[in-house]
Amino acid sequence: QVQVVESGGGLAPSGGSLRLSCVATGAISSVYDMNWYRQTPGGGRDLVASIADSGNVEYGDAAKGRFTISRDNAKNTVYLQIEKLRPEDTAVYFCRANVNYWTGASGASARAVSWFWGQGTQVTVSS
Repeated sequence: QVQVVESGGGLAPSGGSLRLSCVATGAISSVYDMNWYRQTPGGGRDLVASIADSGNVEYGDAAKGRFTISRDNAKNTVYLQIEKLRPEDTAVYFCRANVNYWTGASGASARAVSWFWGQGTQVTVSS
């Protein structure tokens, strides 16, 4: 029905930058909030940034100043720009999207709204 796929992770030097991308595809009517989370080994999944379809943004405490979230509504895509990378930014970065989609049930007009997670993209920052 709906797939969420992240890309753009990899190995980067401390002080460098990365741009992560996340696209939602499938039987989509509209995409509402889109979030970026990150998870370190043995840690929980923490909110990095969130952006509404209106463009309103919110950042987690650890993300203020070096992270910028943006989106392209026409492409159902959200981006996360990370500047001045630090070793502690090393984590798996997950995208989550709140999607209004066609379910295919009860005729062609049936829709539902759900959150969908991507599989994550690894970011590793070398010191």
